Amino acid sequence: MGRRQRNRQRQQQRRERGGGGDGQGREQAGWEGGYPEIVKENALFERYYRELRIVPEGEWEPFMAALREPLPATLRITGYKSHAKEILQCLKNKYFKELQDLVVDGQKIEVPQPLKWYPEELAWHTNLSRKILRKSPQLEKFHQFLVSETECGNISRQEAVSMIPPLLLNVNPHHKILDMCAAPGSKTAQLIEMLHADMNVPFPEGFVIANDVDNKRCYLLVHQAKRLNSPCIMVVNHDASSIPTLQIDNNGRKEVLFYDRILCDVPCSGDGTMRKNIDVWKKWTTQNSLQLHGLQLRIATRGVEQLAEGGRMVYSTCSLNPVENEAVIASLLEKSEGALELADVSSELPGLKWMPGITQWKVMLKDGQWFEAWKDVPSNRQTQIRPTMFPIKDEEKLKVMNLERCIRILPHHQNTGGFFVAVLIKKSPMPWNKQPPDAEDKESKETQHLLNAESEQSKKDGVCGPPPCKKMKLFGFKEDPFVFLSEDDPLFPPIQKFYALDPSFPKMNLLTRTQEGKKRQLYMVSKELRNVLLNNSERMKVINTGIKVWSRNSDGEQFGCAFRLAQEGIYTLYPFINARIINVCIEDVKVLLTQENPFLSKFSSETHKRVKDLAMGSIVLKYEPDLSKPDTLQCPIVLCGWHGKTSLRAFVPKNERLHYLRMMGVEVFKAKRKEENFESKTEEGDQDSTKHMEEEMDKEHNELAAKMEAEVDEEPIHELMEST
Repeated sequence: MGRRQRNRQRQQQRRERGGGGDGQGREQAGWEGGYPEIVKENALFERYYRELRIVPEGEWEPFMAALREPLPATLRITGYKSHAKEILQCLKNKYFKELQDLVVDGQKIEVPQPLKWYPEELAWHTNLSRKILRKSPQLEKFHQFLVSETECGNISRQEAVSMIPPLLLNVNPHHKILDMCAAPGSKTAQLIEMLHADMNVPFPEGFVIANDVDNKRCYLLVHQAKRLNSPCIMVVNHDASSIPTLQIDNNGRKEVLFYDRILCDVPCSGDGTMRKNIDVWKKWTTQNSLQLHGLQLRIATRGVEQLAEGGRMVYSTCSLNPVENEAVIASLLEKSEGALELADVSSELPGLKWMPGITQWKVMLKDGQWFEAWKDVPSNRQTQIRPTMFPIKDEEKLKVMNLERCIRILPHHQNTGGFFVAVLIKKSPMPWNKQPPDAEDKESKETQHLLNAESEQSKKDGVCGPPPCKKMKLFGFKEDPFVFLSEDDPLFPPIQKFYALDPSFPKMNLLTRTQEGKKRQLYMVSKELRNVLLNNSERMKVINTGIKVWSRNSDGEQFGCAFRLAQEGIYTLYPFINARIINVCIEDVKVLLTQENPFLSKFSSETHKRVKDLAMGSIVLKYEPDLSKPDTLQCPIVLCGWHGKTSLRAFVPKNERLHYLRMMGVEVFKAKRKEENFESKTEEGDQDSTKHMEEEMDKEHNELAAKMEAEVDEEPIHELMEST
């Protein structure tokens, strides 16, 4: 019996005993599960924010009315993939057109609209509720489209205001980026997209290190990041307020790793999320902010310590409270002694409506008692309230800080959640990190000696193992080590020969997750992340990194190579492959994606000729758009395939198949029926090989991540809208 069923049973028993006097009223109101409806009122909240005047005069009622309305659903098209524009056109010309003049349950469906301030129309919002999307037959195709494209990583369900911090980081592909509190991963995904702005560059110089303190949520973070198939992402598990300083090797000399960009989206009270997390209405007190202020300041301080000079850090919260926002920024600026400055980003997101940061505020206890300055706080309250929570009183200092450059998003201005963002630029080292020149020289020599000795052994072995204190108190997993292939590993030459890999292929970036036994999967990271891994094995709790590029296939050995290509890493590998590439036309692609194991006779004569003399085994199937036919698919497609004795097939995950078919204008429902029809017609000679390979195609979206998605605030679409 499930939890909901047990709750219903208890509620029924109470009513039968006469103990649930208001149960009938709740049931009539539509709460059949027996849960009391949350009243969207909180007198202390209203009193607090009215007094602080964060809402412009005359706008209080619209502000409160917006907070009581459900939050519109928003989605974002991943912007770095070459077919992002194709998805956008598909949405606008097909699915959105079908929503025009549609009425569901007496409600007129509003066609989704682009967010005015998000570049290139890649983010949209709609008034469609989860219930309508799940249950309405008229919306079934649109619903399935959202679910499937989310699984592929082509669409992300993300709250509108959550998209702002990565945009303000102003990321370039060469930037080293730290995401300090990254789970559940929607902002991390944006950062990865920005690194891969040019899809012709398989290995950008930059990378993202995504951290979270919660071991469980790290696996959700892995699940989110994996959908983007990047070799430039590493997920680590640390307390952000004490995240370790990492080192890198620069031409034989050890250097501290400083980040060009840092995203510091700290844990907060979340009162800006009332529209989607309605529990906040009854649980909100000022105590939440008072308890979090110290942690937020520690995390932000640790962030700026690791920021490179000239680098940019974005501090953000989904709270409206100045104790969590301006107070943290003011304290950070004050103790930086000029090393930090607030950037003026007022012109960076045209179309976004926001309020400037405030310079004066008061602090209130949960009992409603106000304090205007630290000197007014009695000694018995000085553990709850700290000096850094109050505004700066020195007018000259205050003026120099430019707190009005902070950004506060109010829900009623553009029908969003509440949010706060501040962008900090680091002009010089933090005061406590500065040293006299002679001391610095001596210190650097000592540090150099220690760093060299510490990492020498791990670098020799090519192994970044799990650190000794990897165990979690209540929950956690033992991680396998990250083992890079050695220069003379006998595993690689047959692969290099079979696929005629280019001499420039960075084989030293290949790794496995096992030190003993047969290597079943080969992964790849960028050379920059390899540098980080090899030089920090004792400092980092690495949860995951690398993109799968090859999988062992027992049947492949007889054809000259034991490893078949993996679809996840094909766009990274393809630029280096010079053999076993079959160019196919769009009709061939349709056959490959709608039939399970089609005979060669099903393909065009050109394709038939190309594969006729090709040895059996793993192959690359490449579609190049025909510019003379603008009505056809105008983005290239690269698929992993298998050439059998008399057949050809693609090894592509189901949702990715559906994605490509939609982009080609094929009706997916028909495509699914075709797939079922042809399933029984596969050639007998290829069945054993097919069976082995299908068993090897492991699912990257593991069950743990799928379960955890329901536990976080920013769930992907497929959790919010039940899969059909």
